[in-house]
Amino acid sequence: MHGLRSILTTLGIVFGVCSVIAMLAIGEGASREAQAQIAQLGSQNIIIKTVKPPEGQEASGQGNTSLVYGLTYEDAERFRNTIPDVEVIVPIRRLNQTAWYRNRKAAVEVIGTVPWHPEIAPIRLVSGRFLSSVDLNHQQSVCVIDELLMQSLFVLDDPLGQDLKIAGQYYRVIGIVSSPGPVEVNPGFGSNGSSANSNGGGVVGNVYIPLTSVKGRFGETVVQFNGSNQQIEKVELQEITIKVKSTDRVMATRDILEGLLDRSHKKKDYQVILPLELLRQAARTKRIFSIVLGSIAAISLLVGGIGIMNIMLATVSERTREIGIRRALGAKRRDIIVQFLSETVMLALTGGILGMILGSLIPFLVTYFSKMPTVVTANSLVLSFGISGAIGIVFGLYPAYRAAHMDPIESLRHE
Repeated sequence: MHGLRSILTTLGIVFGVCSVIAMLAIGEGASREAQAQIAQLGSQNIIIKTVKPPEGQEASGQGNTSLVYGLTYEDAERFRNTIPDVEVIVPIRRLNQTAWYRNRKAAVEVIGTVPWHPEIAPIRLVSGRFLSSVDLNHQQSVCVIDELLMQSLFVLDDPLGQDLKIAGQYYRVIGIVSSPGPVEVNPGFGSNGSSANSNGGGVVGNVYIPLTSVKGRFGETVVQFNGSNQQIEKVELQEITIKVKSTDRVMATRDILEGLLDRSHKKKDYQVILPLELLRQAARTKRIFSIVLGSIAAISLLVGGIGIMNIMLATVSERTREIGIRRALGAKRRDIIVQFLSETVMLALTGGILGMILGSLIPFLVTYFSKMPTVVTANSLVLSFGISGAIGIVFGLYPAYRAAHMDPIESLRHE
């Protein structure tokens, strides 16, 4: 008899269930994306990165500073000879430069590395070959590019066998690898500020060059001028990645590494990163994030439940005479409770079903328009539908109880 009022009553449940599903889907999608990116680093890997120390600069003259810091080739050799359970050690040098092919250019990250780099990185060979020991030992002018750079620079040309110009030197493209994912703009030592911004301020892709070639052609010292001041910095390696034999040995190996680094580095010019630990932290963060989002969305369901109770109390007042007639004809209190409770549950479940449909549609629209990954899980659907049914029972009990305990005689007199 009151269709519009029933629809408006269920809207609170609809939006409450919808918000629960949508928020949990967005949180789950963001969490899975973060965990996937961390997993790409390898759960058996330990990454040591060079960090510029905040103090400890040595002045070499008025207005001039000289600073030597970071990881060294000696560190890599020490790790190789000292630490047990090590499968692979990969020293890495990173620089931001501009790559030219004919009249096209792109901001790239030059990665000076070794032939076994793919063993610790989430890349796969698409065509051609990767760097070899011959390239490393003889400082060959060769390079391997990723698919993003290939699409940006070479367009319709086959990059294999072509020459890429970087910092005045030509490098023959010998292979193409997959991109490890979105490239972060993280200017390393030896970066050219203008080149890093030559392509709209973002690095397009990666260029892998033998570590010995990078060392010989780019050097290890960079001189930067800031007005009348001159700053000289020397860094040998930006990163050393170590792969251990099993995840059980990661923590123990980390402790050994930190002990070695503490003894050989007076300044805190390094950072040890454990992808395995980051994965565990991401899992804990996901649980907290889900609880917070679910709690916020549950408030909408609570408001919807209060709205249902309010309407049912008004309905009981409107139908007082009907209740009296039913009681006079022999209906028991239990029958009245079932009648009003079933109506409340029906409203709540109807809102729950509509909310599930809308809640499943919103994450799809979020992914479509914002490219943000979302994941609608079966648990969120079951949880939301169960909560909507529970709200119907909980918030319908008092109105049903009140209706069942009316005095039949007084109810019959009610106008």
